[in-house]
Amino acid sequence: MSSFDIDRSQLVADLSAMIRTPSVNTFGVESEAGAEAAMADLFETQLRALGLEIGAHEVLKGRRNVWGRLKGTGDGPTILLAGHLDTVGVDGYCGPFEPHVKNGNIYGRGACDMKAGLAAYLEVIRILQRSDAALRGDVIVAGVIDEEHAMAGSTYFGQHGPQLDFAIVAEPTQLEICRAHKGQMLMTLRTTGLAAHSSMPQSGRNAIYHMGAVLTALQSYADDLRARPADPMCGAPSLSVGVIRGGDNACSVPDFCEIDIDRRTIPGESSADVMAELYAVVEQAKQSVPELECVIETPFLDLPPLDTAETSPVMQAVINASMAVIGKSDVTAFPGSSDAPNFACPTVICGAGDLAQCHSLNEYISIVQIEEAISIYTHAILELQTL
Repeated sequence: MSSFDIDRSQLVADLSAMIRTPSVNTFGVESEAGAEAAMADLFETQLRALGLEIGAHEVLKGRRNVWGRLKGTGDGPTILLAGHLDTVGVDGYCGPFEPHVKNGNIYGRGACDMKAGLAAYLEVIRILQRSDAALRGDVIVAGVIDEEHAMAGSTYFGQHGPQLDFAIVAEPTQLEICRAHKGQMLMTLRTTGLAAHSSMPQSGRNAIYHMGAVLTALQSYADDLRARPADPMCGAPSLSVGVIRGGDNACSVPDFCEIDIDRRTIPGESSADVMAELYAVVEQAKQSVPELECVIETPFLDLPPLDTAETSPVMQAVINASMAVIGKSDVTAFPGSSDAPNFACPTVICGAGDLAQCHSLNEYISIVQIEEAISIYTHAILELQTL
């Protein structure tokens, strides 16, 4: 095994400070405080303490991405270490913002998903600053907003942030190396009817009944997706209906009904293809309900699949680093979605922690595994300097 001199006490202190700083995503509801505002302030302070060049941009009201740049000599690749500042909610969680260490693990909301990754990046920078190795390229450490909802932060960063050559995202993978995952499109479908008293339903048009025809067609479409040829890494595409809303009360014929759907895409599928298929689904529903009025809204999340080539230099660097640090390099697909495709450069997902811990009510992560991740990132960055 190959590792670096890691300051565990500093690592735990950094991560504990992050856990103590609530950054719960508001999932589309505006907040005067800004969901990640305090966490962005903390992370900027931590980056400044390392002497990095600081950048920031407000993406949504009161919600900003922050990053720090460790300058190289300018003739090497720019490498991004990226993570999200936000967490999911804490309903039912006892003491979510009170970090504590027990049996080699650190507990608290965000410990695993993914403030450990952000804390790991800080220690990577310290190691690089202490080392004698001259960096040819810049290393950028970024915290972005809104990963848990619509990924507005990484979308904005990819479009308006610094130019990048490679990126590593420290989502929890138990140090498996993920070069691919499905894309994700989230959108609302709405049927419109005509309100009437429920004692005279014939006087109205029931938007919920009409949505039933759409749901039947969507079920057929979902079955078709499961039967399509699977991507070798990501598997088959899929569709799920996750939310339904409609009507005002039981005594009225409902004049509206909405559903939210989740369409997972695989490499080779485009957003335009998916939208065309969904319009065809609505046309199919109209065969049974000719008067159907159904609108498909613009997706509020439109994330392409991640499909980084195994031959990419960043993949090879992380594979070699993993072999050096933990003696193995398991390459797989990430089961969920992430910010990774939005950074518009070859990107690898590899991080400490178990995805099963994410969003749980007893979130924790192994400190030893965070230290292994730190060594992997450092090895990979140093190898990429030789390009």
